[in-house]
Amino acid sequence: MEILSVALPALSEAFGLILTPTSIGYLCLGVVLGLSVGVFPGLGGIAGLSMLLPFIYGMDPVSGLSMMVGLVAVIPTSDTFASVLLGIPGSSASQATVLDGFPLSKQGQAARALAAAFVSSLFGGLFGAILLTFFILIARPLVLAFGLPELLLLTILGFAMVGVLAGRSLLKGLVTAGLGMMVGAIGEAPAQGSSRLDFGSWYLQDGFSLVVIGLGIFAIPEIISLLRQDRAIAGEAKLGAGWMDGIRDWFANIWLSIRCSAIGVIVGVIPGLGGSVVDWISYGHTVQTARDRSNFGKGDIRGVIGPESSNNAKEGGGLVPTLLFGIPGSGSMAVFIGGMILLGYEAGPQLVQNDLPITYTIVWSLALANVLGAGLCIVLSPSIARLTTIRFALLAPFLFMMISFAAFQSKQTLWDLAALVAIGMLGILLRRFEWPRPAFLIGFVLASQAEVYTYQATQIASSRFGRSFTEGLAYVFSPTAIILIIIIAASVWLGARQSKSLHDDEPVATFGGKRAPMTFAACIAAFLAIAFIDAASLSVMIDKVFPMTVAGLSLIGALILLWQMSTRSERDVLFADGEHRGEDATATIGLWPTLGWFASLLILTALFGFIIAITVFFLAFLTQRARVSLQQSLILTAAGVGVLLIMAHLLNRDFPPGLLQEFIELPWPFGGI
Repeated sequence: MEILSVALPALSEAFGLILTPTSIGYLCLGVVLGLSVGVFPGLGGIAGLSMLLPFIYGMDPVSGLSMMVGLVAVIPTSDTFASVLLGIPGSSASQATVLDGFPLSKQGQAARALAAAFVSSLFGGLFGAILLTFFILIARPLVLAFGLPELLLLTILGFAMVGVLAGRSLLKGLVTAGLGMMVGAIGEAPAQGSSRLDFGSWYLQDGFSLVVIGLGIFAIPEIISLLRQDRAIAGEAKLGAGWMDGIRDWFANIWLSIRCSAIGVIVGVIPGLGGSVVDWISYGHTVQTARDRSNFGKGDIRGVIGPESSNNAKEGGGLVPTLLFGIPGSGSMAVFIGGMILLGYEAGPQLVQNDLPITYTIVWSLALANVLGAGLCIVLSPSIARLTTIRFALLAPFLFMMISFAAFQSKQTLWDLAALVAIGMLGILLRRFEWPRPAFLIGFVLASQAEVYTYQATQIASSRFGRSFTEGLAYVFSPTAIILIIIIAASVWLGARQSKSLHDDEPVATFGGKRAPMTFAACIAAFLAIAFIDAASLSVMIDKVFPMTVAGLSLIGALILLWQMSTRSERDVLFADGEHRGEDATATIGLWPTLGWFASLLILTALFGFIIAITVFFLAFLTQRARVSLQQSLILTAAGVGVLLIMAHLLNRDFPPGLLQEFIELPWPFGGI
């Protein structure tokens, strides 16, 4: 009752601030901006809010907050377009959606998948706002209950999803996750800054960005595969009433949506995790609780509903540490705090104590923005889904342009594009030989925070055990930690039990011989051996323990896998090869000629700079590969490059320069940086 007596007057005042024509207008403007940014893979909330900050300075505080919240709320909804239609994760929070959303799109059910995703996102956003309304007054003790051991265990829970996503070989899944962790460990160690696996390269000292890894592992392989098959994404289109089917699918799985929304809120509350893990945990929960698991990964609508419910709900959860403690729950929340400061508000306990109506204005602006954004996406989904029926050769140059531009925003150097090509080649090989790419991505995303939490928790636990064994034990095995350990154990057991049965009825892409699969496995083992030797050579003990342990265990797994390969028939699932059976086996165009087009964009950029390169690439690709007339090619090239220039101008971004720019000074945009 005491909570209600405090919350209700603040809620009433907040609704009075929100439900004015001015506030709603700015909220709608933020939603439209969020939709525009979210549909481009790799940009997301950080880029969108960064673009918005210069314009909100001096605005009315409520209007400025409404516009920021509108943009933040709708990006986890609009990024679904790229995940479902193109097989490209729109952001880190929509990676799991690709697993079933893109197969549905290829089956001609894109509108159904999009509609189910948008309704799930709408429900998740509203669920998060409703919980946050009352939770925000009692959340402080819960947030403080998560110390370093609990954060480490929550990270391990994310790794536990590898069992579900491992495919037909659990050992392959574990080794792939270890490979992802070692790629994530490249660069300076978080503890003492020792250089690891950088081979003297300044670019590798900072490690790879998630944008480059996500685009390389998921986007490049799918784009190359579709280009080789020389067809549209969907073989046929059932788009007219598809969005109603998606709404009915969500209603039939409403309890799944509720559970995954709750997961989203809980994970969103924990600073630093958020979108990097919540969709995987929700997807794993969706698979583990399903009775019929035979269709997951091949186009099961539940694989869309679960992750999409959680990734919008986590935005509400992410506001808890942001508003209560001034601790950003994610990168976009860090920019959001900066925007609040520009508007005259400082996030933290004083905001809840002194400006509770403003706090609830933010919360319910989030809810209203979810309604507006999801509604707009549902209306547009049948039309936008028609992109899947366009011949893919016409879409490919636009996609190459978008992902190259997104990757370049990592460090704004030509090496970003080189890294994208290299990681893309790894993604193609992982896809070809059925090494689970989601496991790699989980390992990469969680590697850094797993190492940081391990180091910090170990240091504190050691000091407490030094003072008192009982105190140290209480720190490590708190009630929250015990609950998480039980959940992790159950997830690992269920994952190991279900992984094989989940894929038993799939056709095995084998009969291509042992040589290629074993060569790829040997290359992975060699990299892990190099990583182990590199970690062992470090002089700082705390910087070497984590990578040595991960590389060592992963190397043992890879060697066991090679031994299994040497003793089994080439018809075994370990020798899966998509070039001989699977989608790529029906390709009409070779892998290397197709990769050559993407590599040519990198070479042209190195010589002439990005804008000149993308213009030449567009014209050459459309006339030679897509076989479009010169007049149509010129129109499409002008449209593509024009959109890119507008985006770069609005986001205040530059383009990679080439060798030409070192000798000739050219104006923007031809001059690069």
